[in-house]
Amino acid sequence: MAKATVEPKATKAKATATRVTDLKPAAAPKVEFQAPKLSEALIAECREKLLNTKTDLLNRVKEARGKLDQFERGGDEADQTMRILAEQEVMTQTDRLRSQLLEIESALGRIENGSYGFCEETEEIIETERLKAIPWTRLSIEGAEIRESVDKRYAR
Repeated sequence: MAKATVEPKATKAKATATRVTDLKPAAAPKVEFQAPKLSEALIAECREKLLNTKTDLLNRVKEARGKLDQFERGGDEADQTMRILAEQEVMTQTDRLRSQLLEIESALGRIENGSYGFCEETEEIIETERLKAIPWTRLSIEGAEIRESVDKRYAR
């Protein structure tokens, strides 16, 4: 007696099935994300304030150096002490003005490269009123609070 072999019949599901790799993804709708921007008028207003403040600070530095030159080099100990104290005051004031000038220069640079008005901490837009009040600011109110709490925590 001969043995009969039975071959399985191909099912319709197997014959019509396609491989997953052959499927093409459906076209996703194109949604372009546009980051919010500051108005050109606000940026121009802030740039003007920054330039005016920069000019004012440079004039104050020049005046402070002029006052320092008014003190005589000679004199007794009291005169020399007064001159040294005046020099220290001028140096402290000049240091603060230099720091503020660096912040203003940095803000003008951010205007030029298009990153002006974004908080360094939260990466969100800084409030319009804050930019008008302190055009060289790098932080939003929320970002300033975050930075302040971190500074307190780590006592920098």
